[in-house]
Amino acid sequence: MIYLDHASTTPLDGAVLRKMLPYMTESFGNPQSQHGAGRTAANAVVAARDKTAHILGCSSNEVYFVSGGTEAGNTALKGVCAAHGKGHIVISAIEHPALTESAADMRKFGFEVTYVNPDNRGIVSPQSVENALRKDTIFCAVMSANNETGVIQPAEQIGDVCKKHNVFYYCDCVQTAGVLPFPTAHCDALGISSHKFYGPRGFGAMYIKNGGKISRLISGGMQQRGFRGGTLNAAAAVGLAAALEAATENSAQNNATIAQLRDTFVSRVLKEIDGSHLNGDKAARVPSNANFSFDGCNGENILFLLDLSGIAVSTGSACSAGAVTPSHVLTAMGYDAARAKGAVRFTFGKYNTMDEVEVTVAALKRAVQKIRGAK
Repeated sequence: MIYLDHASTTPLDGAVLRKMLPYMTESFGNPQSQHGAGRTAANAVVAARDKTAHILGCSSNEVYFVSGGTEAGNTALKGVCAAHGKGHIVISAIEHPALTESAADMRKFGFEVTYVNPDNRGIVSPQSVENALRKDTIFCAVMSANNETGVIQPAEQIGDVCKKHNVFYYCDCVQTAGVLPFPTAHCDALGISSHKFYGPRGFGAMYIKNGGKISRLISGGMQQRGFRGGTLNAAAAVGLAAALEAATENSAQNNATIAQLRDTFVSRVLKEIDGSHLNGDKAARVPSNANFSFDGCNGENILFLLDLSGIAVSTGSACSAGAVTPSHVLTAMGYDAARAKGAVRFTFGKYNTMDEVEVTVAALKRAVQKIRGAK
């Protein structure tokens, strides 16, 4: 299989797994337990939190382990709403469903929501965010980079705008962890998912600035300073920290290698397939992402034909796979329904090769020709 869906998930790195295994076997104690086995697991969690905090650029008591980016986004938006009781929410129209659906939930409780559209490059401007803020705005979310197009957002500047207006700013960094510097100094909270950078699935981390007005989402025991109840997965915490450390330390090399593969692919597709369109800004995007639309083609059909050729790609967010509606991201960028429905996302990873690019381009050409020929 040629795997080109790294924006959805990445394979677990073997070195990361080896560091996790002891806490899944002999050192399996509950980190909350007071006996030796529990203390061993607790020490591993503390070390993982310290390492994660160091990489994020914050204090250890500002890091919380969660189940992933979806929980982080829900916790941020709903937690701020719970702390205020009423108010106005601003989010970009290209946010992950973790934020758009959370905002929809809060509308049922009387909160007002404003969605800020990007320009046709897929970039949300700080000025458009500032224009949307009101005196009663309590929360704002604009992601670090979009999960469908890979387009990088001006998170630091948007964070500064929110700070000026005393608005809690959450930045979804799921697609940029280990790729770009974290905007920690410019936001009140951010979230990451370890399975996006070769760590364990179903686990993530959340930075919440000390003093932020936010309530807990998951009640239970006194784990994580009483903010997020539930027994911690010590092995996953160790895995997240190890994967994040490796991704950060090797980001320059990985980014260069992946960008070369992606750029070669983009250049060949645009040159060799008539009616192909790269969606989103070509320069301001993470190095792995190439989101294309093809005239006269439905993205689902291309995905199906590539899958038959042993090539895994996506039509957008993995969380909305199977949806019959056009991509909300491309629609917000002003693209028509045909282009939005025709989108296919190719996302490269550190294990891909130039030979795989060659095979994929050839298979993609055959798929597009077959679909157009059938019409």
